[in-house]
Amino acid sequence: MKKDLTRRDFLKISGGVIGLAIMSAPIIETYRRFRNVTSKQQTTDKTSRQWCMVIDLSKCEGCVTIDQPPQCTQACIKMHFVPAGQKWIEVYKMALPGGGSYYMPTPCFQCENAPCVKVCPVKATYHNEEGTVLIDHTRCIGCRLCMAACPYQRRFFNWGAPAISPEAAFAKYSPEFPVPARKGTVIKCMFCSHLLKMGQLPGCVTGCPMRALYIGDLSSNMASNGVEIVQLSKFLDENSAYRYKEELGTQPRVWYLPGHGQFFGRNSKDIRELKSSVWLGSEDK
Repeated sequence: MKKDLTRRDFLKISGGVIGLAIMSAPIIETYRRFRNVTSKQQTTDKTSRQWCMVIDLSKCEGCVTIDQPPQCTQACIKMHFVPAGQKWIEVYKMALPGGGSYYMPTPCFQCENAPCVKVCPVKATYHNEEGTVLIDHTRCIGCRLCMAACPYQRRFFNWGAPAISPEAAFAKYSPEFPVPARKGTVIKCMFCSHLLKMGQLPGCVTGCPMRALYIGDLSSNMASNGVEIVQLSKFLDENSAYRYKEELGTQPRVWYLPGHGQFFGRNSKDIRELKSSVWLGSEDK
Protein backbone atom coordinates (compact mmCIF):
# COMPACT_ATOMS: atom_id res chain seq x y z
CA MET A 1 0.00 0.00 0.00
CA LYS A 2 1.50 3.33 -1.04
CA LYS A 3 0.30 6.89 -0.66
CA ASP A 4 1.64 10.36 -0.04
CA LEU A 5 1.19 11.14 3.62
CA THR A 6 2.14 13.53 6.32
CA ARG A 7 4.13 12.24 9.25
CA ARG A 8 1.09 12.70 11.51
CA ASP A 9 -1.05 10.66 9.09
CA PHE A 10 1.24 7.68 9.54
CA LEU A 11 0.97 7.74 13.32
CA LYS A 12 -2.82 7.99 13.12
CA ILE A 13 -3.05 5.12 10.63
CA SER A 14 -0.73 2.91 12.65
CA GLY A 15 -3.03 3.22 15.66
CA GLY A 16 -5.30 0.46 14.45
CA VAL A 17 -6.70 0.93 10.95
CA ILE A 18 -4.69 -2.11 10.01
CA GLY A 19 -3.80 -4.16 13.07
CA LEU A 20 -3.20 -7.67 14.23
CA ALA A 21 -6.93 -8.30 14.51
CA ILE A 22 -7.37 -8.25 10.73
CA MET A 23 -4.18 -10.02 9.72
CA SER A 24 -4.39 -13.40 8.04
CA ALA A 25 -2.97 -16.46 9.80
CA PRO A 26 0.20 -16.67 7.61
CA ILE A 27 0.97 -12.98 8.21
CA ILE A 28 0.50 -13.38 11.98
CA GLU A 29 2.96 -16.27 11.97
CA THR A 30 5.54 -14.26 10.04
CA TYR A 31 4.99 -11.23 12.25
CA ARG A 32 5.51 -13.23 15.44
CA ARG A 33 8.69 -14.80 14.08
CA PHE A 34 10.26 -11.45 13.29
CA ARG A 35 9.01 -9.66 16.39
CA ASN A 36 10.35 -12.23 18.87
CA VAL A 37 9.38 -10.17 21.91
CA THR A 38 9.87 -11.25 25.48
CA SER A 39 6.86 -12.08 27.62
CA LYS A 40 7.62 -9.08 29.82
CA GLN A 41 7.23 -6.71 26.89
CA GLN A 42 4.08 -8.27 25.46
CA THR A 43 0.93 -6.28 26.12
CA THR A 44 -2.81 -6.66 25.68
CA ASP A 45 -3.11 -2.97 24.89
CA LYS A 46 -3.41 -2.96 21.10
CA THR A 47 -2.93 0.82 20.98
CA SER A 48 0.50 0.68 22.63
CA ARG A 49 3.31 1.55 20.22
CA GLN A 50 6.30 -0.72 19.96
CA TRP A 51 8.80 1.10 17.78
CA CYS A 52 11.34 -0.48 15.45
CA MET A 53 13.28 0.55 12.36
CA VAL A 54 13.87 -0.96 8.92
CA ILE A 55 16.80 0.18 6.75
CA ASP A 56 16.71 -0.65 3.05
CA LEU A 57 20.34 -1.00 1.99
CA SER A 58 19.35 -1.20 -1.68
CA LYS A 59 18.40 2.48 -1.36
CA CYS A 60 21.22 3.59 0.93
CA GLU A 61 24.24 4.72 -1.09
CA GLY A 62 25.90 6.77 1.64
CA CYS A 63 24.75 9.94 -0.13
CA VAL A 64 27.83 9.62 -2.38
CA THR A 65 25.67 9.94 -5.49
CA ILE A 66 24.57 13.41 -4.34
CA ASP A 67 28.09 14.32 -3.12
CA GLN A 68 26.91 15.06 0.42
CA PRO A 69 27.68 13.74 3.91
CA PRO A 70 25.18 11.07 5.00
CA GLN A 71 22.01 13.08 5.40
CA CYS A 72 20.54 10.85 8.11
CA THR A 73 23.54 11.72 10.29
CA GLN A 74 23.29 15.40 9.40
CA ALA A 75 19.58 15.52 10.25
CA CYS A 76 20.28 13.91 13.63
CA ILE A 77 23.12 16.33 14.40
CA LYS A 78 20.97 19.32 13.55
CA MET A 79 17.88 18.19 15.42
CA HIS A 80 19.60 17.15 18.66
CA PHE A 81 22.52 19.60 18.70
CA VAL A 82 24.74 16.51 18.82
CA PRO A 83 28.14 17.26 20.42
CA ALA A 84 31.01 17.53 17.96
CA GLY A 85 32.49 14.18 16.98
CA GLN A 86 29.48 12.10 17.96
CA LYS A 87 27.31 10.33 15.39
CA TRP A 88 24.18 8.89 16.98
CA ILE A 89 23.37 7.33 13.63
CA GLU A 90 26.61 6.54 11.84
CA VAL A 91 27.05 5.22 8.31
CA TYR A 92 29.79 2.64 7.82
CA LYS A 93 31.31 1.30 4.63
CA MET A 94 31.07 -2.48 4.84
CA ALA A 95 32.73 -5.17 2.71
CA LEU A 96 30.65 -7.65 0.74
CA PRO A 97 31.71 -11.34 0.91
CA GLY A 98 32.25 -11.56 -2.85
CA GLY A 99 34.04 -8.24 -3.11
CA GLY A 100 32.73 -4.72 -3.29
CA SER A 101 31.02 -2.77 -0.54
CA TYR A 102 27.80 -1.33 0.80
CA TYR A 103 26.88 1.44 3.21
CA MET A 104 25.23 0.63 6.52
CA PRO A 105 23.49 3.26 8.70
CA THR A 106 23.67 2.31 12.39
CA PRO A 107 21.40 3.99 14.95
CA CYS A 108 20.99 2.65 18.49
CA PHE A 109 19.59 -0.85 17.92
CA GLN A 110 17.03 -0.50 20.75
CA CYS A 111 17.63 -4.08 21.85
CA GLU A 112 14.82 -5.88 23.64
CA ASN A 113 17.40 -7.95 25.56
CA ALA A 114 19.65 -4.93 26.05
CA PRO A 115 23.02 -5.52 27.76
CA CYS A 116 23.27 -1.81 28.56
CA VAL A 117 20.07 -1.90 30.62
CA LYS A 118 21.21 -4.95 32.55
CA VAL A 119 24.56 -3.53 33.67
CA CYS A 120 23.56 0.02 34.64
CA PRO A 121 24.05 0.14 38.45
CA VAL A 122 21.68 3.09 38.97
CA LYS A 123 18.95 2.19 36.46
CA ALA A 124 19.68 5.33 34.46
CA THR A 125 19.25 3.43 31.19
CA TYR A 126 15.92 1.69 30.77
CA HIS A 127 13.15 0.62 28.39
CA ASN A 128 10.15 2.90 28.17
CA GLU A 129 6.67 1.46 27.63
CA GLU A 130 7.19 1.61 23.86
CA GLY A 131 10.29 -0.59 23.96
CA THR A 132 12.77 2.21 23.29
CA VAL A 133 15.98 2.33 25.36
CA LEU A 134 16.38 5.73 27.01
CA ILE A 135 18.90 7.32 29.38
CA ASP A 136 17.91 9.47 32.36
CA HIS A 137 20.84 11.86 32.57
CA THR A 138 19.76 13.09 35.99
CA ARG A 139 20.59 9.58 37.25
CA CYS A 140 23.59 8.70 35.05
CA ILE A 141 26.83 8.61 37.08
CA GLY A 142 29.13 8.26 34.08
CA CYS A 143 30.50 4.83 34.97
CA ARG A 144 30.34 3.80 31.28
CA LEU A 145 29.51 0.18 32.05
CA CYS A 146 26.72 0.45 29.48
CA MET A 147 29.24 1.49 26.83
CA ALA A 148 31.38 -1.53 27.59
CA ALA A 149 28.34 -3.81 27.43
CA CYS A 150 26.98 -2.53 24.11
CA PRO A 151 28.14 -4.89 21.32
CA TYR A 152 27.25 -2.28 18.68
CA GLN A 153 29.30 0.63 20.09
CA ARG A 154 26.36 3.00 19.74
CA ARG A 155 26.83 4.97 22.97
CA PHE A 156 28.91 8.09 23.52
CA PHE A 157 30.39 9.80 26.56
CA ASN A 158 30.44 13.53 27.16
CA TRP A 159 33.94 13.97 28.57
CA GLY A 160 33.69 17.74 28.70
CA ALA A 161 30.94 20.29 28.74
CA PRO A 162 29.54 20.19 25.18
CA ALA A 163 29.21 23.48 23.34
CA ILE A 164 25.62 24.68 23.68
CA SER A 165 23.89 26.70 20.98
CA PRO A 166 21.27 29.29 21.97
CA GLU A 167 18.52 26.95 20.78
CA ALA A 168 19.87 24.04 22.85
CA ALA A 169 20.26 26.24 25.93
CA PHE A 170 16.53 26.92 26.00
CA ALA A 171 15.48 23.32 25.29
CA LYS A 172 13.53 21.49 27.99
CA TYR A 173 15.49 18.37 28.90
CA SER A 174 13.87 14.95 29.01
CA PRO A 175 15.20 11.41 28.39
CA GLU A 176 13.16 11.48 25.15
CA PHE A 177 14.96 14.68 24.05
CA PRO A 178 18.35 14.80 25.87
CA VAL A 179 19.16 18.41 25.06
CA PRO A 180 21.35 20.08 26.12
CA ALA A 181 23.95 17.32 26.50
CA ARG A 182 25.45 17.03 29.99
CA LYS A 183 29.09 16.62 30.98
CA GLY A 184 30.02 13.26 32.47
CA THR A 185 27.05 11.33 31.05
CA VAL A 186 26.44 8.77 28.32
CA ILE A 187 24.23 9.74 25.39
CA LYS A 188 22.85 8.11 22.25
CA CYS A 189 20.06 7.80 19.67
CA MET A 190 16.57 7.44 21.15
CA PHE A 191 14.55 6.99 17.93
CA CYS A 192 13.46 10.64 18.29
CA SER A 193 10.95 9.63 20.96
CA HIS A 194 9.93 13.26 21.43
CA LEU A 195 8.83 13.47 17.80
CA LEU A 196 6.99 10.15 17.84
CA LYS A 197 5.00 11.39 20.82
CA MET A 198 3.87 14.36 18.74
CA GLY A 199 2.89 12.24 15.74
CA GLN A 200 6.04 12.98 13.72
CA LEU A 201 8.66 10.73 12.19
CA PRO A 202 12.30 10.63 13.40
CA GLY A 203 14.72 13.16 11.96
CA CYS A 204 16.88 10.53 10.26
CA VAL A 205 13.83 9.06 8.50
CA THR A 206 12.65 12.37 7.06
CA GLY A 207 16.22 13.57 6.50
CA CYS A 208 17.16 10.66 4.23
CA PRO A 209 16.75 11.89 0.63
CA MET A 210 16.70 8.29 -0.63
CA ARG A 211 13.90 7.25 1.77
CA ALA A 212 15.95 4.25 2.85
CA LEU A 213 14.91 4.44 6.52
CA TYR A 214 11.51 3.32 7.83
CA ILE A 215 10.11 3.72 11.31
CA GLY A 216 7.82 0.85 12.22
CA ASP A 217 5.26 -0.01 14.89
CA LEU A 218 5.25 -3.69 15.84
CA SER A 219 1.85 -3.35 17.49
CA SER A 220 0.05 -2.30 14.31
CA ASN A 221 2.45 -4.11 11.94
CA MET A 222 3.03 -0.94 9.92
CA ALA A 223 6.09 1.01 8.80
CA SER A 224 6.72 4.20 6.83
CA ASN A 225 9.59 6.16 5.35
CA GLY A 226 7.44 9.28 5.11
CA VAL A 227 6.39 8.59 1.53
CA GLU A 228 4.96 5.08 1.56
CA ILE A 229 3.28 2.84 4.13
CA VAL A 230 4.11 -0.87 4.19
CA GLN A 231 2.88 -3.87 6.12
CA LEU A 232 5.87 -4.51 8.34
CA SER A 233 5.91 -8.31 8.55
CA LYS A 234 5.32 -8.73 4.81
CA PHE A 235 7.95 -6.10 4.00
CA LEU A 236 10.53 -7.94 6.11
CA ASP A 237 9.60 -11.39 4.86
CA GLU A 238 9.55 -10.56 1.16
CA ASN A 239 12.87 -8.70 1.26
CA SER A 240 15.01 -11.21 3.19
CA ALA A 241 15.39 -8.93 6.20
CA TYR A 242 18.04 -9.63 8.82
CA ARG A 243 19.25 -8.16 12.10
CA TYR A 244 22.88 -7.20 12.73
CA LYS A 245 24.69 -9.53 15.16
CA GLU A 246 21.41 -11.30 15.88
CA GLU A 247 23.37 -14.32 17.08
CA LEU A 248 24.26 -12.39 20.25
CA GLY A 249 20.68 -12.68 21.47
CA THR A 250 20.19 -8.96 22.04
CA GLN A 251 17.00 -8.97 19.94
CA PRO A 252 17.68 -5.63 18.19
CA ARG A 253 14.70 -3.70 16.88
CA VAL A 254 16.48 -2.63 13.70
CA TRP A 255 16.13 -4.76 10.57
CA TYR A 256 18.15 -4.46 7.36
CA LEU A 257 17.11 -5.28 3.82
CA PRO A 258 20.20 -6.40 1.85
CA GLY A 259 21.64 -4.25 -0.91
CA HIS A 260 24.39 -1.83 -1.89
CA GLY A 261 22.56 1.27 -3.10
CA GLN A 262 21.66 -0.26 -6.46
CA PHE A 263 18.19 1.33 -6.40
CA PHE A 264 19.94 4.64 -7.13
CA GLY A 265 22.53 3.22 -9.51
CA ARG A 266 25.40 2.61 -7.13
CA ASN A 267 27.60 -0.30 -8.18
CA SER A 268 29.03 -2.44 -5.39
CA LYS A 269 32.51 -1.71 -6.79
CA ASP A 270 31.98 2.06 -6.51
CA ILE A 271 35.11 3.57 -4.94
CA ARG A 272 33.56 6.86 -3.84
CA GLU A 273 33.96 7.41 -0.11
CA LEU A 274 31.65 8.98 2.46
CA LYS A 275 31.94 12.72 2.90
CA SER A 276 32.70 14.01 6.39
CA SER A 277 29.86 15.05 8.65
CA VAL A 278 29.42 18.68 9.63
CA TRP A 279 28.60 19.72 13.18
CA LEU A 280 26.78 22.88 14.15
CA GLY A 281 29.16 25.78 14.61
CA SER A 282 31.98 24.22 12.61
CA GLU A 283 33.90 26.58 10.36
CA ASP A 284 33.04 24.69 7.18
CA LYS A 285 29.29 24.73 7.80
